[in-house]
Amino acid sequence: MRRTLPRPPGPAAASDSVPAESEAAPDGQTPEPARQLRTEFEFELPRGYVDPAGAVHREGVMRLATARDELVPLRDPRVQQNPAYLSVILLGRVISRLGSLQMSGGGVGDGVVENLFASDLAFLQDFYRQINAEGHTRAAVTCPHCEQPFEVELGGGRLGES
Repeated sequence: MRRTLPRPPGPAAASDSVPAESEAAPDGQTPEPARQLRTEFEFELPRGYVDPAGAVHREGVMRLATARDELVPLRDPRVQQNPAYLSVILLGRVISRLGSLQMSGGGVGDGVVENLFASDLAFLQDFYRQINAEGHTRAAVTCPHCEQPFEVELGGGRLGES
């Protein structure tokens, strides 16, 4: 199970986090290269989504969430009745590709996410937290007994929460 796939060789896409070409400074030194924001991340599901024809789709792409992605589902009656449904709608908006499924609109949609295996849903929830928090949900701590350093997860229990 891999979280990201290696970047293919060739010209960098706008969504890759790679140094941009920079010109030499007037004093002859090369300035620090600017970095582009990476907005899409590839993943591979542990089990895979099984479509109505029986085909299994495992490889996909998730994009960074916007504020709108996190706010719009809050108005959905399904979320108001059952707050746990927030992650289903949110993931349906930010997963931009899953296998060879044909997308209509912005993402795979909540219907696909509803039919994922529980292990794949848990994987995607964790992956969402990782790419949208950029590691800010982990804190370095030291054990008071053995004084060994380690990290703890500080993130919320559901998507859209801190």
